Amino acid sequence: MKITFLGTGTSQGIPVIGSTHPVCLSANSKDKRLRVSILVEWKDNTFVVDCGPDFRQQMLRANPERIDAVIFTHEHADHTAGLDDIRPFFFKQGDIDIYAHNRVLGQLQQRFEYIFTSEIKYPGVPNLIQNEVKNEPFTINNLEIIPIEGLHYKLPVFGYRFGNFAYLTDMKTIAEAEMLKLQNLDVLVINALREKEHISHFNLDEALAMISKLKPKKAYLTHISHYLGFHDEVQQKLPKNVFLAYDELTINISN
Repeated sequence: MKITFLGTGTSQGIPVIGSTHPVCLSANSKDKRLRVSILVEWKDNTFVVDCGPDFRQQMLRANPERIDAVIFTHEHADHTAGLDDIRPFFFKQGDIDIYAHNRVLGQLQQRFEYIFTSEIKYPGVPNLIQNEVKNEPFTINNLEIIPIEGLHYKLPVFGYRFGNFAYLTDMKTIAEAEMLKLQNLDVLVINALREKEHISHFNLDEALAMISKLKPKKAYLTHISHYLGFHDEVQQKLPKNVFLAYDELTINISN
């Protein structure tokens, strides 16, 4: 399995528009973060988790040949706003499956009504096959994917486990029953917004505490804001098996 971090930033990205914060002015490419998303290449299948407003730029940068499915964690704009840019893949390969909680599918139907309308469609819109994700394992092309439910403030969101890899973003709390799904991981990716506590995201201490509890072999932090600090400085303070993810980072996992 190959994981590519398409984006590792929070909802505003880094640099933030108009900001003079030192991290936003950094010349280090690792301090420049598009909105959060990953590309999962697993046994000849290619999935994207989330499809935010930077999706076009991310696809041009990563250059995958195809996308077998888009899997959504939740409906917020930084995770969904790029859906229209799936069109080049649709023109090339035909219908594309999307997977999401039923609530999220409903939100997408409202925001992208022209895509999902049952009336005569505008020429050129993509044809997307909707698949409801419940809090139970499902398969795509015979590959099992396990949802992990957490709360983003009071909003239920899904993380996902692919083999021995798990991806959690935009979470603040996870029930004990859900954590049982996260045992014996080779790699855990988890959100860590900043040092100061936040109402709807893990801060750095909370993310590190979750990593300590779950004990993956390695962990990567994502959904990072400029308030966390400079990439290189933060990395020096982390435990030896915990790493700051950055845009275009790729990792390979044996499953």
